[in-house]
Amino acid sequence: MATSRARRPRDESVTSTEAQNNFGEVLARVSRGSRVFITRYQRPEAVVLSMAEYEALVGVEPVNLAALEQEFDELFERMQVPGQKAGADKLFEMGSKGIGEAFSRASGRKRRSTR
Repeated sequence: MATSRARRPRDESVTSTEAQNNFGEVLARVSRGSRVFITRYQRPEAVVLSMAEYEALVGVEPVNLAALEQEFDELFERMQVPGQKAGADKLFEMGSKGIGEAFSRASGRKRRSTR
């Protein structure tokens, strides 16, 4: 599928330095309906466009938060068996150093000092 580089009347461009220093204005232009091309050495390198336009381009389905919440709740409930819950509780109590040491023991490797 060929991509079109045709610009619309509301397309604008800014240099990468302008975009970096004035990103709030770039977002404001996008919210007013423009696509903003970011250029480097007079060549387009990136484009900022609205979420609606992005979703239309890639065919993204809206996120169903209720379905995701239900999936999370079901997964969480399956994890609430005595052995798994105790293991998770112990893991959270260990902290990062303890987790690293346990991993080293389980993998048979010596843990290097971080000093």
